[in-house]
Amino acid sequence: MNLKVRGFGSAVAWAGLVAGLSAQAPAPAKPPAPNQQDVPTFRVQIDAVTMDVIARDDQGRFIADLKKEDFEIYEDGVKQEIASMTMSHGGRVTNVLEAPPLPAPEGVILPPIRRLNATSGRIFLFFVDDMHLQFQATPRVRDLFQRISKTLLHDGDMFGIVSSGPSSIAIDMSYDKRRMDDAIKKMTGAALKPSEIIEVASGPGGPSELRYRAHTAFATMTDALNNLEKVHDRRKALVWVSEGYDFNPFQNARLGLGDPNSPFLQNRTEQMRNQDAGRADSINDPQRQSETFSDADLASELGEITRAANRANATIYTIDPRGLVAGGDIAEEVDPREWAEYVRKSQDTLRVLAEETGGIAVVNQNDFDKALKRIDAESSDYYVLGYYSSNPDPTVRRRKIEVRVPKQRSPNLTYRTEYVLKPPPKPVPTARP
Repeated sequence: MNLKVRGFGSAVAWAGLVAGLSAQAPAPAKPPAPNQQDVPTFRVQIDAVTMDVIARDDQGRFIADLKKEDFEIYEDGVKQEIASMTMSHGGRVTNVLEAPPLPAPEGVILPPIRRLNATSGRIFLFFVDDMHLQFQATPRVRDLFQRISKTLLHDGDMFGIVSSGPSSIAIDMSYDKRRMDDAIKKMTGAALKPSEIIEVASGPGGPSELRYRAHTAFATMTDALNNLEKVHDRRKALVWVSEGYDFNPFQNARLGLGDPNSPFLQNRTEQMRNQDAGRADSINDPQRQSETFSDADLASELGEITRAANRANATIYTIDPRGLVAGGDIAEEVDPREWAEYVRKSQDTLRVLAEETGGIAVVNQNDFDKALKRIDAESSDYYVLGYYSSNPDPTVRRRKIEVRVPKQRSPNLTYRTEYVLKPPPKPVPTARP
């Protein structure tokens, strides 16, 4: 089992977390003894699918009295049989439906198994993407996490913190809130300024430095989500603090394709030099064409993250600490139109991460307390339903999910609507004799 988490401290704590939370599940049954005759056996392994469901009434109150018979789960339109069900109300987990115990051997009287029916069920992973947080936003980031410590984290909650860059934060899963205070003191933004983005070297797909930073952030979270996938029957919330991502920002300013008379264009000198040489703006047209697919590349990488989160049954909550974004920094002299486009695209990436995993994106707003209270409520009151897919076809990787509660009067349900199977492992090349 690969427990390596990039930038997330030692993997030993992850192993202890996974082992401790998985110990509550009943041990798998031993395979029956093989017959004397050699009979070929064909097995198809179907992993359990777990999903969080939040049910509210018309007044927005959590419905806490639902039973297994009240839920119906459909995968690609086919009704599934619910195999497991737990409920968390106020942060306390109750095993509403457990797997039946293993039958005892004949002639042996065993004591009844002690069930744990009330445990802490809240697991938070906080990601400080400091390589995509401006240095001047450092006080706002620290203030945000102080609010998180007071509003979102409660006694008994397990949490971990990791950063992507120079803040060097790697707090293993812990119940000690003092470790949050230690991490807050280290948080420092280190994102590129708009002027630095414009002046940085560009590769075939845009600024290479931006892609490297984004790849580092995405790889860190992919490893963490792969480890969270091993934790079952718990709602896992990933709070992702970042200013968003854009592989192709300020293109006109970078390539000298804007208005030479614009007072906001940083590379006016280079553009005027090109025009004096008779090359005009067409000199950088091939570079613009090579960056055409930058947005598609970014969307593909975001899709990989959301698929990993859905497989892990983890909900992503993204927070832009800039709050309500107005114009850019006056000292940067960025064209307002390019700045507005940059803000829109970067915030859209945060919306994708949240909405595709059943979370919320806290962007372009200053009321962080209200958003944190909503995250707190969604992480405290929920159901976790599990089933074994009746579709054994591994080629159908994308599966649509629908949850219904037909006996209730139109409850408001929040859940993830699809999941994607892992790709088959790559064949191991055989060594030549």
